[in-house]
Amino acid sequence: MSGIMEGLYEKARKNPKRMVFPEATEDRILQAARKALDMGIVKPILLGDAAAATARAEALGVSLDGIVLVNHPDEARAAEYAGRYLERKQDYSPAALQRRMKDPLNMAVIMVEIGDADCMMAGVTRTTGDVVLAGQMFLGTKPGLTCVSSIGILDVPGWTGSEGSLLGIADCAVNADPTEEELADIAIASADSVRSLFGWEPRVAMLSFSTRGSAEHAKVDKVRNAIAIARGKRPELLIDGEFQLDAAINPKVAERKVRDGSPVAGKANVIVFPDLGAGNIGVKLVQNFAGANAYGPMLQGFSKAIGDFSRSAPVDEMLGNIAMVAVSAS
Repeated sequence: MSGIMEGLYEKARKNPKRMVFPEATEDRILQAARKALDMGIVKPILLGDAAAATARAEALGVSLDGIVLVNHPDEARAAEYAGRYLERKQDYSPAALQRRMKDPLNMAVIMVEIGDADCMMAGVTRTTGDVVLAGQMFLGTKPGLTCVSSIGILDVPGWTGSEGSLLGIADCAVNADPTEEELADIAIASADSVRSLFGWEPRVAMLSFSTRGSAEHAKVDKVRNAIAIARGKRPELLIDGEFQLDAAINPKVAERKVRDGSPVAGKANVIVFPDLGAGNIGVKLVQNFAGANAYGPMLQGFSKAIGDFSRSAPVDEMLGNIAMVAVSAS
């Protein structure tokens, strides 16, 4: 087991959160929930057809002892949740809320909003877009943020950066072509995420094909404007750029290309890609050519902690995702 994951598991064990899984009849969910409980990293709540989930667990040889099973659909429970939700927010009618809770994903997010769960994970059968939409409908973003994004952690064999072989990467899953305001929020959310997950002092580099004016283009201007917006919102954070990747993470390159004493250049521990194309390609290059492990992505920016699995994720990878979201809920 990698040191990064063991550290997250230890953090999660110190204060295990109630995590709801709205795909209760899926094999990998049942297996992951069992393992997560046995490891002590969360207190699982399975939301779905209780009889079907119990039968499937028995067929798999998975014990549900200690796991809370919430039957869905349940009209009385939906009515109760609608009433409690509307005490906090008035953005839906009771009838509309109960209709939306026919989808267990929506009910799970509402459980987090009203405090019946601390966090939520889904994605074995649902897309990232489904999870993000449910979060946007019923949670909204953290104060001061305008968008949801994602962060992942690269563990690159043979590379030594400011956090050893680890590097935070954002946003590689949600925003295809972020505006300058959204880029700023991605940088801020990423800084907060690595501090809460790992205790790092964040140093966030905003990436471009330009370093400090080496090229001029509207896309470079967008990154520069995003930096100014992020600093205006959170002046205490170390967010700098625009940097090419090497200037962000290689001290020797930073010495040549960045001569103004940047606190981030050459020692960034988080990089923010300018768009999803760059992020997706960048991650896959490092995975395929350097054999890097990529942990996450973890959704960030919501007012409360929810996350999604890759639909092809094996159970061990799911446990890592579960730990990241559980720790972010602390």
